[in-house]
Amino acid sequence: MNTAVTIAVFVLVVALGVLISLLYRGIDRKLVAHMQGRVGPPVIQPFRDVQKLLMKESIIPDGAINWLFTAAPFVCLLTSALLLLYIPLFGQSALLGGFGDAILVIYLLLLPSLAFVLGGFASSSPYASVGAQREMVIMMSYELPLAVAIVTLAWRTGHVTDANPFMFATMAQYPIWSLVGPLGIVGSLVLLFTLLVVTPGEAAKVPFDAAEAKTEIAGGLVVEYSGRNLALFYVGDIIKAFAMAAVVVALFIPYNLSPLIGIGTPVAGAIVDGLFFLVKVFAVMFISISLVRTAMARFKISQASWIYIIAMTLIGLVGLILISFDLMVF
Repeated sequence: MNTAVTIAVFVLVVALGVLISLLYRGIDRKLVAHMQGRVGPPVIQPFRDVQKLLMKESIIPDGAINWLFTAAPFVCLLTSALLLLYIPLFGQSALLGGFGDAILVIYLLLLPSLAFVLGGFASSSPYASVGAQREMVIMMSYELPLAVAIVTLAWRTGHVTDANPFMFATMAQYPIWSLVGPLGIVGSLVLLFTLLVVTPGEAAKVPFDAAEAKTEIAGGLVVEYSGRNLALFYVGDIIKAFAMAAVVVALFIPYNLSPLIGIGTPVAGAIVDGLFFLVKVFAVMFISISLVRTAMARFKISQASWIYIIAMTLIGLVGLILISFDLMVF
């Protein structure tokens, strides 16, 4: 019975993650359209897109590696869904929080991108191959500033507890803002900025969407995909964006609202905390994805790589230095 309940909870969390991710994508498209002076599609358009794709035939191009071409979308969706089990969601602890930490999440964030890359190479399309090469460059670029930010937070948390500082539960128990002085607050804000810039790269959104630039390489990675396979990639990509925003929330805004407003009932508190979590994730996605892609044009692949490897890594290291000085001074 316990196993059955656990599986049911896993399925429920993933299903909620998919539904909320699709809803956020619809809200994002509507807000961006209004900011650009357009009407835009209805908020439920992502649900319609998935429904339509699932009804269409999945075509495998001539010359493609059939098994890899077909397996890549499933791997993308499964690994994106797996992320939701290791990240604290809805104001609650991660379902598999005792079996993985922030380092594991860094690796899991790579897997959907790797699935895109493999699917692109397996399709035998020159456009997809170019997109796959670009995706690999972007993927290797944003991992360094992401790792710098997470390791810095864990290093500072490790000075106040013997618990595993890379666990999201430990970071929630010892939020970075309560551990640092003025210099550390500035350093933490710098690290938060770093992750906000990493988020559109992880989500493959403008200005870091060179791997699928439709005006240049006709969709790049997924140019040869259709039907169910394209739907799986579409949903996996949306879930990954939601998961990355949830990671930012878990690292920097791990607070619940119910204790602050004095809600003592467990059910009511869980509902309030869950809604508060959704607001926090929406704020992160709006700032790091919607606003950025409304205000900026696509970077060249060389520009995107330079921004992450050089600029954002150096900025992240500045945050690390400020937090280090804060620890020595305060």
